Amino acid sequence: MTSRQQPKTLWLGRWGFILAATGSAVGLGNIWKFPYMTGEYGGGAFVLVYLACILAVGVPIMMVEIAFGRRGRGSPIDAIRRVAQESGRGRGWSLLGWMAMLCGFLILSFYVVVAGWAFSYLWKTVSGGLAGSSVDDMAAIFAANNANPWVLGFWSTLVTVATMFIVGTGVQKGIERSVSWMMPGMVVMLAIMIGYAVFSGGFGQGVAFLFSFDLGSLSSEGLLAALGHAFFTLSLASGAILTYGAYLPDHSSIARTTFTVAIADTLVALMAGLAIFPVIFANGMDPAAGPGLLFMSLPLAFQAMPMGMLFAAIFFLMLSMAALTSAISMIEATVAWLNESRGISRVTASWSAGLVLWTLSTLAMLSFNVGAEWTLAGMHVFDWLDYLTSRFMMPLGGLGMALMAGFVIRNAIFRSELGLSPGSYSAWLFMVRYVSPLGIVLIFIDSLGLVSLDLGRQWPWLLALLALFTLGGEWLTPRFGRQRIVQGRS
Repeated sequence: MTSRQQPKTLWLGRWGFILAATGSAVGLGNIWKFPYMTGEYGGGAFVLVYLACILAVGVPIMMVEIAFGRRGRGSPIDAIRRVAQESGRGRGWSLLGWMAMLCGFLILSFYVVVAGWAFSYLWKTVSGGLAGSSVDDMAAIFAANNANPWVLGFWSTLVTVATMFIVGTGVQKGIERSVSWMMPGMVVMLAIMIGYAVFSGGFGQGVAFLFSFDLGSLSSEGLLAALGHAFFTLSLASGAILTYGAYLPDHSSIARTTFTVAIADTLVALMAGLAIFPVIFANGMDPAAGPGLLFMSLPLAFQAMPMGMLFAAIFFLMLSMAALTSAISMIEATVAWLNESRGISRVTASWSAGLVLWTLSTLAMLSFNVGAEWTLAGMHVFDWLDYLTSRFMMPLGGLGMALMAGFVIRNAIFRSELGLSPGSYSAWLFMVRYVSPLGIVLIFIDSLGLVSLDLGRQWPWLLALLALFTLGGEWLTPRFGRQRIVQGRS
């Protein structure tokens, strides 16, 4: 096998990948989840820890996924298998690719329902269907929206059809062309929203809330939430970034590209906070309103402000675009695998995957209405899809990617792909082998709820665990890793 698989399709330029990868990362997690998590966990202190976690966990793992994708030039399954075989390893490592691809597909199957909320609220805003005088009124509108399977099903189906149409058109004509206007459009709309927030009367409070770093206000639960969100916001371990990396030109710097995506993703999240919190504070509402912040509190706040419904429409249009760019990335791994490994045309692969996706997402959608009684262990289909992907598949997939890159794949492969200086490469390797896996293990333990972690008191044990990771890795490397240099390429 040659040292590098020849690409079938490439982004037209480095910025094509950056816009697509940023579109994957900038989804409902940035504009919906990040603001309400910031509100719940102490504002600026949460933001500071979140940024640190992006650097310590998110960026190193993202570089791993892009390098795997570009080296293997294929879907997660094919790319990981090719890189593993190049290092003299068996095909069994491709199981990580299978899990990543399945994880992205399952996430999308309930994500399109949430994306449907954004599209439906855009319609309600322009048609006057969001009239209410209290948070309770808004909660009733939200509940009624979910209770009608025909309404909710229509919007989730619309998201599915739009996603498959764009993906079926191709990487350059469909995905790259779409994100080339959706991402800049989203940033422009956020900037307009921030300009509106400046004159809302609560901008100073919003800025102080986001950027006042009082670490004493951050609980151990908030630290773990920041760690988890930093990992999940970059679309890691879902097959999206790895597949997009397969289309990255050889001459593009993976390190610069990764940092650009991470910075853009973080800036959009902070811009969303600057757009949302001033409006919330100006109307005397609670920034820690939780998941209802965007669909209950914020619409009510817009109604109370001059030209509020115009800016509400702009906001929900932006939210819909963010949801669509993420949906595109999560289905691309499956479509790429069907197209490349099974020889199915991209159009047929897209609509075939879309049909399966629509079936599963319909079951998830029915969890809110006629299928409310269909539970297993007290959870609906929607809840199970979220539970399995966020608590098991993503952490385990990310951990597997990090350990495989750190201990299984030949160092020469990642040295070649990343193109880092010796010192920078050593720092990256240390992060991938020890720091990032420790962070992922903490996320995994916390998500299972089997052990109560208090990072404020248990930090000595965490340092000891990091030391154990390091010593164990250094002991294993000559026995499990360096021998692969002698084996050469398969």
